[in-house]
Amino acid sequence: MAGETEKITINLGFIDLGQIDLLVQEGFYSNRTDFIRTAIRNQLATHADVVKQTVARKTMVLGLQTYTRRDLEKLKAAGEKLQIHVLGLAVIANDVTPDLAKATIDSLVVLGALRASRAVKSALADRIR
Repeated sequence: MAGETEKITINLGFIDLGQIDLLVQEGFYSNRTDFIRTAIRNQLATHADVVKQTVARKTMVLGLQTYTRRDLEKLKAAGEKLQIHVLGLAVIANDVTPDLAKATIDSLVVLGALRASRAVKSALADRIR
């Protein structure tokens, strides 16, 4: 599961945290993380229609999108460039060089997480929005 999740840090007030601990203690949730994940999923379900409409309007890929060296080399050979728009996880494979990324990726918008080498992220820094 570690490869399928992104770690985040949140600050909570003492009263909110105490109420969460009480619900955990009473057996409603197995732990704090279980409570927080459930709360997030409930909010996402509440706003699911807005998310779907926005993804469609902004022509975003929803979920996991991976870009390999082979994919980018084909684009380069065809003289094409990517405008990447991902809601979820965008992965630029480790074998993609910074020069290949710069030559083939015109813009990069990721709502979620971007996984790429530091060198590729640095090379694309001016194109990441």
